[in-house]
Amino acid sequence: MPTSEAPEERLRKFKYRGKDASVRRQQRIAVSLELRKAKKDEQALKRRNITAVSDPFVQQTKGMAKLTLQEIISGVNASDPELCFQATQAARKMLSREKNPPLKLMVEAGLIPRLVQFLRSSLHPCLQFEAAWALTNIASGASELTRAVVEGGAIQPLVELLSSSHMSVCEQAVWALGNIAGDGPEFRDIVISSNAIPHLLALASSSIPVTFLRNIVWTLSNLCRNKNPCPCDNAVKQMLPVLFHLLQHEDGEVLSDTCWALSYLTDGCDARIGQVVDTGVLPRLVELMTSSELSVLTPSLRTVGNIVTGTDPQTQLAIDAGILSVLPHLLLHPRSSIQKEAAWALSNVAAGPHQHIQHLIACGALPPLVALLKNGEFKVQKEAVWTVANFTTGGTVDQLIQLVQAGVLEPLINLLDIQDTKIVIIILDVISFILQAAEKISQKENMCLLIEGLGGIDKIEALQLHENRQVALTALNIIERYFGEEEEAGTSPVLVQDHECLKPLTKT
Repeated sequence: MPTSEAPEERLRKFKYRGKDASVRRQQRIAVSLELRKAKKDEQALKRRNITAVSDPFVQQTKGMAKLTLQEIISGVNASDPELCFQATQAARKMLSREKNPPLKLMVEAGLIPRLVQFLRSSLHPCLQFEAAWALTNIASGASELTRAVVEGGAIQPLVELLSSSHMSVCEQAVWALGNIAGDGPEFRDIVISSNAIPHLLALASSSIPVTFLRNIVWTLSNLCRNKNPCPCDNAVKQMLPVLFHLLQHEDGEVLSDTCWALSYLTDGCDARIGQVVDTGVLPRLVELMTSSELSVLTPSLRTVGNIVTGTDPQTQLAIDAGILSVLPHLLLHPRSSIQKEAAWALSNVAAGPHQHIQHLIACGALPPLVALLKNGEFKVQKEAVWTVANFTTGGTVDQLIQLVQAGVLEPLINLLDIQDTKIVIIILDVISFILQAAEKISQKENMCLLIEGLGGIDKIEALQLHENRQVALTALNIIERYFGEEEEAGTSPVLVQDHECLKPLTKT
């Protein structure tokens, strides 16, 4: 007998009628795990400030001699504010080197406590600025370095600097907090509990340069990021109205990070998806899915894809907003990563009720979907197979016949040669669903002839000898039930057990 893990893994990919919404949703989104892992580096978690800032605090000390590490340590611990400033700036310059900055060396030298003290030197904004910049770059390193900054007590004084009258100091504090929050949920929640969000939102709503706004939005996106746990409900309620407002901005970077923030918030429970949808963001997100800027298209598509993993009413709202007028075009996008995301989003629509599937048909999604099955990269073909699988699981008999008429069988049969047994099993299950549908309208013989003409019988017969027992049993069941000279009246118990997902279709 096959191991129990294999069918359970398959079941998680399908939505079944009769199961409660939470279980169905887990099945619908399981397929996105691999996609998310592949995409995890698209937005930077942390950023180091290595740019030459045209700031008076920096300009006034150009041409100073470089200090050694020992001189930096001595200067930072001096009582003279000018010596402290010179040493801190020298440390910052070392930490801002493009290659091999000595982040760990600075931590081991014990500089963090003094840098944190300098954040409170309100009479010396130049010193505050340099200290915040140095801490920003230390926090951009590995988690252990970020932890050193947090445990050194930097978060609270950095939050206080968000109210600084000196914009450069304020902006550097925003950047430092963004790096800390980007490390993970633990430090993100400490930043949130330190009351950073109201200050950040006030800044985002003020008249500031767009370069500053970009840093604020990126930091807000990191405060939306990560799960286990997700950001608290109160924090999300605070941020959502401003994120909705920022979604109307014209700057590409602002739009990109706003969309990423929304993508993180929708990568969760139905209730959190509902909070986002209730702000009215869907029409704008669908509009941004048509952007020629990949940095905007990718996170807007991801966000809408997340939304359609939610409840059927939430998916319907996405359909009403026009998602299906855009997805077919994205299936033909020149970038395979966008094709894959679009196919994943479409698979979540196909996992809904037959009314959603009818919308999918009406929008013309089947021809580009079949084209992907024929010619797409394998990673994209797999997503397209999932879409077809969800379609056949929830579609009516008439809808399955339309799927066949769109030419889906030929590329599916061609994919039976691949090494990925999970996908082979799914394709065999799809073929079974289609044959069952044909049987219900007395077209089984014609469907069998079509499959035979496409070389399907030979491939399915060959799979009866497959080394994977589940593949072999699935193929055997199809041959005996639909292509055997003498059809059995029923299916053996072992096959019923191994193919629980092959439930009879009901015409609705």
